Amino acid sequence: MTSTTTVDHQRTDGSTLRLTFAEPDRALRGGLVVLHEGHGVTDGVLLLVKSLAGEGWLTVTPHIESGEQLTQRDLLEATDRTLEWLTDRGVEADLRGVVGFDLGGTAALVVASHRKFGAAVSVGGQAVAELPKLLEIAGRVTSPWLGMYGDAGDEVGEAEVEQLREAAASAKVATNVVRYPGANHRFDADPSAAAEAWQRTLDWFDAHLR
Repeated sequence: MTSTTTVDHQRTDGSTLRLTFAEPDRALRGGLVVLHEGHGVTDGVLLLVKSLAGEGWLTVTPHIESGEQLTQRDLLEATDRTLEWLTDRGVEADLRGVVGFDLGGTAALVVASHRKFGAAVSVGGQAVAELPKLLEIAGRVTSPWLGMYGDAGDEVGEAEVEQLREAAASAKVATNVVRYPGANHRFDADPSAAAEAWQRTLDWFDAHLR
């Protein structure tokens, strides 16, 4: 499996943003931004970055202040700087996607409702006081969005997933909301659901980033 590299990317205002990325060892298909979980860039995040790079995507995760301190402004600013980094490496706008799980799943939906990507994927979600609620923004996504949720977690139950599906259906782009009965918001207790969610993620990017 490919390795990761961490760099401090210089911002236009002179500040820096730490990025961790992995490059594919074959023809570049496009670029993906991974928005990390609440505990930061963990081993699980690094595995996701490397796994997506193994599928042909230049994959990068920005190191963002997380937890209850994460604000929409900080999230969008970090995402914009990461997109600039991808642009500098020749990744065109329609070949860029965003994906996140847990807190990153919520962040991916927020970003997909404010920025234009070729595709966006959320795996699970975590409520954060400073970020909009999922139901408030699902109908405003401007990027084709796939949301996958286990209904056994505290954040998103069965009723909430169905409401989220209904809200997303009003968006002007393609959306799909999938519920995994009995799975938690991290999918770590249900290997079959995790495997299916992974394949759905790859298929979504395959379908929309071209």
